Amino acid sequence: QAIILVHWLLTVWGCMNYMLPASYAWGNFSVLAVGIWAIVQRDSLDAIVMFLTGLLLTVLTDIIHVSVFYPEHERLGDTSRFSVGMAIFSLLLKPLSCYLVYRMYRERGGE
Repeated sequence: QAIILVHWLLTVWGCMNYMLPASYAWGNFSVLAVGIWAIVQRDSLDAIVMFLTGLLLTVLTDIIHVSVFYPEHERLGDTSRFSVGMAIFSLLLKPLSCYLVYRMYRERGGE
């Protein structure tokens, strides 16, 4: 539950400035919705596998979004810097989140 909350907050902050495209928000919020499904259905291996797969895919798409849409230094205001910083912080936390979700998968009986 903490994983969902932290990534939701960082994604909201990352989307504050409209610098990143809508696909960043759609991708991250849809994965978080699958994460909520994984929390609600504790006996479902499919939910946790889809959440883990979604997290791994958003690592790749977040790298692409931040690298392609990162503004030039001259045009970077305070809000833009904060927004990008939160998106990068979320990206840096995702490997730890993937590890924790993988441990939950193993606890639920996954191989």
